[in-house]
Amino acid sequence: MTSPVIFLLLLTVALTVSASPTAYEALRTYNFPVGILPKGVISYELDESSGHFRADLNGSCSFSLEGSYQLSYKSTITGRISENKLTDLRGISVKVLFFWVNILEVVRKHDDLDFSVGVATASFPLDNFFVSPQCGCGLDCDELRIRKLKLNTKNNPTLSSA
Repeated sequence: MTSPVIFLLLLTVALTVSASPTAYEALRTYNFPVGILPKGVISYELDESSGHFRADLNGSCSFSLEGSYQLSYKSTITGRISENKLTDLRGISVKVLFFWVNILEVVRKHDDLDFSVGVATASFPLDNFFVSPQCGCGLDCDELRIRKLKLNTKNNPTLSSA
């Protein structure tokens, strides 16, 4: 028969392990939306003192957003995170015209995210990143498109769900 004290100790350890935040929850603690990362993060490491992180996807990942931006994530993404800032990024690239360029930095400025590839920066509304894209289809997957539409309608009542 198991002692009640041992049972409570095991239960506490199990709850502590399961209470570890996901990579997506960790993003929120630094004021970033979950949609910065695609679905499929299987593990991550974060050194809270330095901000250095590593996120592992279940494989490489690519998709299109808004019909014109092609994004590619390697199976491992690294960088440094701090409040409103992702720097020293490795493993994320965007297709610009005919060339793939690395996204090196993402900075949140109020309700926008600024993505830097070194020589150029592009700004996008924060609400484009409330939902994590899915590898292969981005946000054009039927379930994700419906959820994003519902979120936009909820945040902006002038939109209709036609």
